[in-house]
Amino acid sequence: MAAGVLRRSLVSAVKLSGEGVRGTCVGFPLLCSACVSLSLPHTHTRFVSSRPEKKVLEPVGVFEVPKQQGRYESGQLFLHSVFGYRGIVLFPWHARLYNRDISPPAAESKPEPSGAHNFKELSTKTHTHYQVLIDARDCPHISQRSQTEAVTFLTGHDDNRELYTVPGLDHVSHEDILPYNSTAEVPIRHELFQRFFQFSASNAPPYIPSDILRSWQEKHHPWLELSDVHRETTDNIRVTVIPFYMGTRVREVQDSQVYWWRYSIRLENTGDEVVQLRERHWRIFSLSGTLETVKGRGVVGREPVLSKEQPAFQYSSHVSLQAPSGHMWGTFTFQRAGGAMFEVAIPSFSLDSHGHRDSPYSFLF
Repeated sequence: MAAGVLRRSLVSAVKLSGEGVRGTCVGFPLLCSACVSLSLPHTHTRFVSSRPEKKVLEPVGVFEVPKQQGRYESGQLFLHSVFGYRGIVLFPWHARLYNRDISPPAAESKPEPSGAHNFKELSTKTHTHYQVLIDARDCPHISQRSQTEAVTFLTGHDDNRELYTVPGLDHVSHEDILPYNSTAEVPIRHELFQRFFQFSASNAPPYIPSDILRSWQEKHHPWLELSDVHRETTDNIRVTVIPFYMGTRVREVQDSQVYWWRYSIRLENTGDEVVQLRERHWRIFSLSGTLETVKGRGVVGREPVLSKEQPAFQYSSHVSLQAPSGHMWGTFTFQRAGGAMFEVAIPSFSLDSHGHRDSPYSFLF
């Protein structure tokens, strides 16, 4: 056995309901509340931030030049460029990015009818994302802007209607990473860090993936895999959606299989205007032939404000179908400072179970 069972303090659980699971929304303020400092290479300029209630500087390491080409290796330390937390790369994913933000040539540009986001030109390319650990010291300061318990798993029993999560596990894009280095043997505080990495001062980075991490990645690859990313911008609000297949459960009443997915959504305000999310409107199509409409206030119990100072909000939720595949799409309703409402498109994305085993795995090692 690669390792023992995780301590109970590391694992939390939530119940599945018939309508799906609503995630508990937690998020990240900007780095100004992360209370860290970094030296920039060659310039020795300090990267400084402070908590609002008490200014404290904590030396962390030295910035490295971000990679424009290639990828970061397992063990790379980083600051999140949007949410400001400290983290370490576990392993990379190569995903297909479906981008609807590509503008057609001027000669071909035509006025787009209101609500016709499906007619936007679609660009597809391979993009690198990463599975990462979040430093536990930063979790309290990021809990209003993104979830620190966003990666959820089904249990290993078909009759069990619980989800499990590992706190401080996240996925990030290549552009999210501001790399830095450190000579500390334990630079990240997380209960999995010393199980997943071994320190070797002669290596760069000096944090070497352990056999436990390799075994964990191989065993749970189907449920962690990030393969498709969907992105679309409306009126300076960029919506990024990443779906993940989770496995199946047996429906209690009809004794039939139910397929489960989680999906991660990041909302980013790329403009200067302050806006607030007010409503969501989903359409969920199942291969069984059903089309469901879901409307409600905010998302996961929140109505986040997106401003120039805090431009992003990220959350995860779940959806179930009685068929192995389907589609989701919809809109978010935002409100401007003056009170005017406007619609922001949620790009259509597939819910696909093909290529995955149908039974969930036993948690966690």
